[in-house]
Amino acid sequence: MLIDRPIYDEEHTIFRGAVRKFYEQEAAPYAEEWAKAGMVSREFWYKAGEAGLLCPQLPEEYGGVGGDYRLNAVVNEEQAYNRASGAALAVHSDIVAPYILDFGSDDLKDRILPKMITGEMVGAIAMTEPGTGSDLQGMKTTAKLDGNHFVVHGSKTFISNGQHCDFVIVACKTDPKKGAKGISLIVVEADREGFRRGRNLEKIGQHASDTSELFFDEVRVPATNLIGSEGAGFMYLMQQLPQERLSIAIIAMAGAQRAFDITLEYVKQREAFGKPIMHFQNTRFKMAEMKTELEVGWAYLDQCLTRLVKKELDPASGAMAKLWTTEMQGRLVDQCLQLHGGYGYMTEYEISQHFTDARVQRIYGGTSEIMKELIGRTL
Repeated sequence: MLIDRPIYDEEHTIFRGAVRKFYEQEAAPYAEEWAKAGMVSREFWYKAGEAGLLCPQLPEEYGGVGGDYRLNAVVNEEQAYNRASGAALAVHSDIVAPYILDFGSDDLKDRILPKMITGEMVGAIAMTEPGTGSDLQGMKTTAKLDGNHFVVHGSKTFISNGQHCDFVIVACKTDPKKGAKGISLIVVEADREGFRRGRNLEKIGQHASDTSELFFDEVRVPATNLIGSEGAGFMYLMQQLPQERLSIAIIAMAGAQRAFDITLEYVKQREAFGKPIMHFQNTRFKMAEMKTELEVGWAYLDQCLTRLVKKELDPASGAMAKLWTTEMQGRLVDQCLQLHGGYGYMTEYEISQHFTDARVQRIYGGTSEIMKELIGRTL
């Protein structure tokens, strides 16, 4: 189980129990159905909002709980540990909502945030484009000012919540000649003419999570849909990325813990040569190594979580958290699958799903290589 950590208090413990119960009742029974469909049901989002799982960090004036990011962390940990759904709640709550709250106008906040909390509006963010990957400055999507409207044109790919989203924050070039200083963030509602969803992309893992191509064909949106100042988008992205990367680190740690826990149970029961394989020194040593890595990972994660709550988490620390935890998760689930033997390769065994689900962790939110580059620049 998830270890008891001093970063959380009694309020979080009570909340965790409610979150876990929600996932057990409203997600677990539908896991296979959602995986086949390639997405969760829209009803799940409404239920998650009703249960208080969406954007719990938002102020009470918008209908939120008004807590700090630790509530979001609890939601992410329980979802990852229980493989409870494919809905990208972290994208919605941890990434999209803060852009609106921290940089959006009062109009955007009033129109969008209350409905994000209830699940009436599902949010997505569109940064990645075909052929650009982690190179945000190489994006080709543009937004040209025409009177009191921006005209958005281009395409995005690998967008989480792409099939469900009611609006998407689009990173685009409002002045292509200025490089990073020409990037802006603009809210595009999904019902606007010219907006089109592409196919729901098929992935090797995370099958219940909808991941899409999005197309913007001369989409006209009011100039008031601009988040913050024109040309400040890249700066906003850099300010928010530490929290995004910490969210991924949290999911990595909880997923790795789950893989370890089910493997520990398996090696205690599985017999070879007349005794449980846990009795073999190699198995004990492997489990001991993984247990140590988990304890180290949780300690650094909670250190970063403490700093984030105090608004002191710097980009390099966020990058280190993502780099170390996701790489560790990859190593750990591979070893856990190996300890399952041939059964680990069978999709009916949970460990095989952890193996495929974990692989993307080292890619999205910035690849491990990009994390190393960001950390290296600070040395």
